[in-house]
Amino acid sequence: MAYTISGGVVYLLAKYADLTVNGQSQAILGILVIGAGTDYALLLVARYREELRKHEDRHVAIAVALHRATPAILASAATVVVGMLCLTLADLNPTAGLGPVNAVGVAVTFLVMVTLLPALLVICGRWVFWPKRPTHGSSEPTASGLWARVGRGIVPRPRAVWLVTGGVLLIACLGLFRLETSGLSTEDTYTQEFDSIKGQKVLVEHGLQDSSNTAQVVTDVDAVDDVVAVLEDVDGLGTVTDPQPVSDGRVYVEATIDADISSTAAFDVVEATRDAVHAVDGADALVGGGSAFYLDTKVASDRDTRVIIPVVLVVVLLILVVLLRAVVAPLLLMGTVVLSFGAALGISALIFEYVLGFAGSDPSFPLFAFVFLVALGIDYNIFLMTRVREETARHGTRQGSLIALSSTGGVITSAGLVLAATFLTLGTIPVVFLAELGLAVALGVLLDTMVVRSILVTALNLDLGARIWWPSRLDPDDAPLTEADLAEVEEAVLHAGEDDQEAAPARA
Repeated sequence: MAYTISGGVVYLLAKYADLTVNGQSQAILGILVIGAGTDYALLLVARYREELRKHEDRHVAIAVALHRATPAILASAATVVVGMLCLTLADLNPTAGLGPVNAVGVAVTFLVMVTLLPALLVICGRWVFWPKRPTHGSSEPTASGLWARVGRGIVPRPRAVWLVTGGVLLIACLGLFRLETSGLSTEDTYTQEFDSIKGQKVLVEHGLQDSSNTAQVVTDVDAVDDVVAVLEDVDGLGTVTDPQPVSDGRVYVEATIDADISSTAAFDVVEATRDAVHAVDGADALVGGGSAFYLDTKVASDRDTRVIIPVVLVVVLLILVVLLRAVVAPLLLMGTVVLSFGAALGISALIFEYVLGFAGSDPSFPLFAFVFLVALGIDYNIFLMTRVREETARHGTRQGSLIALSSTGGVITSAGLVLAATFLTLGTIPVVFLAELGLAVALGVLLDTMVVRSILVTALNLDLGARIWWPSRLDPDDAPLTEADLAEVEEAVLHAGEDDQEAAPARA
């Protein structure tokens, strides 16, 4: 439902608001809506199931679940939407258009998941959870599950845990030195060897390669002789054609570039050509052509990466500050997400080169990977930390962190697996850029759910305690955990939220 409505809204924007839409944005829209929508649905359904164990009336249970889960889902959706809208700052029109397309998809998905889904859940009743229906008064399985045991394992030495975990992620970031983003040649752009690529290779072997890739120069007629003279001295250029008059005292000449149209060698020739003709006084020369187009696209992509990444970081940080009403916790969360992004790209770069045999990456790959990983990766920290904040008011920061990890661990892990799987489907499209993007985002999401959120963030919470909420004093009685506290954690998970039962009917 969310995907269908999103497609309709995007169509209207493309038709009446001049929004740029292409096959790439359409493919990513479907994957993002399905992945993010499943995330939001899992979070709400898990909280609803938890409340059904505490409330006999399912209407009350859904009211409490919405009251508790919606702020986290809203913050998550807002982070993704704002992060995607930051792409509108891009110079490249396809990149700028991708932002609003995906922002619409996530916004519509949020609305569907907090309106239609809760209504359907209530209509269906408890049997929707068959074969394990959560009956009123039944025990909460997360109290003694895997993530509860992980949390208790971190308690004795949280500082050592986060130092080791952070160190391992930093080592993984070293793979970034193997990430080549200068662009791909035509034959390296695809994950399969199509017949056209085979034919091109045969032509090259017999010296019959395509000679249509040219440096195209427009210059003033009075300086054309000097321009032609300097062009003949540029390495990598073939014979310069006879000048052809254009208009208003301008003439056109061109010369074949002896390199693949989108290769680094062709870019070097274009830059050398521009340097040469720009040095001719009075020529007012401009250099275009296929390779010049690809070079300018690369330059624009590099510029977009430098501009948009800092903007996304600042915007996401501000959202976290408002959500958590703190400064330290948002800074820590942003640091862990950036570290996860670096590790994911580092590991991905090694896989691209040594496992998949890709020749490199598209210049826009780091930006796309960053926006998706930061906007989506921060989701799981939001899901965890909003629950930590909720439980801190009752049990303190350290106990609250363990309760939150136990309660949200299963659903966040499931959501991460679903999102990773959906992005991996990009690998079915025989384009290296999309295959690399899908693998990098999937790997980053798995790191966020399995390592960063469950181990690194939890260890930081247990080590720093109430200091993560600075400058607020959410937990003024902060104290290290004792054996008695650990024994209370499981009981707290079993009965979390029971103090809400009197207010729940009113909310329902």
